[in-house]
Amino acid sequence: MKILLADAFPEQQQAALRSAGCTVVCEPGLKGDSLVETMGGQQPDILVVRSTKVPEAAIAAHPGLSLIVRAGAGYDTIDVEAASARSVYVANCPGMNSIAVAELAFGLILSLDRRIPDNVADLRSGVWNKGEYSKAEGLYGKTLGIVGLGRIAGELVERAQAFGMKTVAWSRSLSAAGAAGDTARAAAAAAGIAVLDSPEAVAAASDVVSLHVASTAETHGLAGAAFFKAMKPGAYFINTSRAETVDEGALRQAVAEKGIRVGVDVFDGEPAGKDGEVQSDLFALPGVYGTHHIGASTEQAQDAVADEVVRIVSSYMSTGNAPNVVNRMEKTPAKYLVSVHHRNRVGVLASVLQVIKQHGINVDGMENVLFQGGEGACANIQIESALSPEGLDAVTSAHSDIFSATMHEIP
Repeated sequence: MKILLADAFPEQQQAALRSAGCTVVCEPGLKGDSLVETMGGQQPDILVVRSTKVPEAAIAAHPGLSLIVRAGAGYDTIDVEAASARSVYVANCPGMNSIAVAELAFGLILSLDRRIPDNVADLRSGVWNKGEYSKAEGLYGKTLGIVGLGRIAGELVERAQAFGMKTVAWSRSLSAAGAAGDTARAAAAAAGIAVLDSPEAVAAASDVVSLHVASTAETHGLAGAAFFKAMKPGAYFINTSRAETVDEGALRQAVAEKGIRVGVDVFDGEPAGKDGEVQSDLFALPGVYGTHHIGASTEQAQDAVADEVVRIVSSYMSTGNAPNVVNRMEKTPAKYLVSVHHRNRVGVLASVLQVIKQHGINVDGMENVLFQGGEGACANIQIESALSPEGLDAVTSAHSDIFSATMHEIP
């Protein structure tokens, strides 16, 4: 298989991909029209990106593209809908950079509390102002509020608790009904996290609030006017997730009116490239610190992500299934399952599918399980409507190497 790496990728992991039998083309910095042209020219089977945006035009540029891997957790830079329409898998690498992002988030918290950047700026300007910078409150005993309790948040909680902070949290998983929600709440309790019933409740209870949610239609503007109105005056707000999750106008108002102090790694108007100019009203405000979207940018994190990319590609090449796929339908429209027990011989599955086709029934999924020794097999075929008794008999008699065929309704 040919792989196009559209962003920088460690040489050690490139070598691992080549050792797995891949042809590797590394062209970091591709974007826009250049990505579309390269997709059409190189015709890769697999595209690996980190920060590069993947629009529909790039996906459509090569019909043979079958897998896009986002070398990171978020995948909002990829047109997943377009990929799904062209039966292209989209996979990500969740959790591989969790420690790196949590470290930066806690660094921002410490920086806000001790005003480290302002200390450094004054010293570099020849200013000594010990009286002013001795006014920090300290973090011990303060409450950290987490909005979105995934892997990054979990790592941040551990670091905050090591500093003697209390922790409260809200997330959709904690609010879920049924066994999944019960499990999530039990895990939070075991980790010493108090569960609250809304983001606003977390904002009201916390001295420091850190946002850790994916960028989706449901989370856009999650931290809005009501959220910042609930925050305590002078509290700290941290965002290392996505800029879209925050109503920046409401945030600026909270800074001006309530003295909210801010540490962000992502923000509106963030430049797309690695260098250039920044135009943001946010950083003109007092008590606002920012970094250059570097949350995942440690060597440890990048090696871990690259290793996960190699694992995804290797699994895909050997099984046809990619780990961490984000656009696979969780439940197909299939209503019935046909199980065909047969000898593992050429033509058996083709004969079964021909019968199903003749009855005008669509197949929504299929798995052929081999038994030890490779002699026997069972094909489990998901179909949208039921075969008649005569149709099921036709499947059974479709090939001399079929032992039996049964059908049942999918619960």
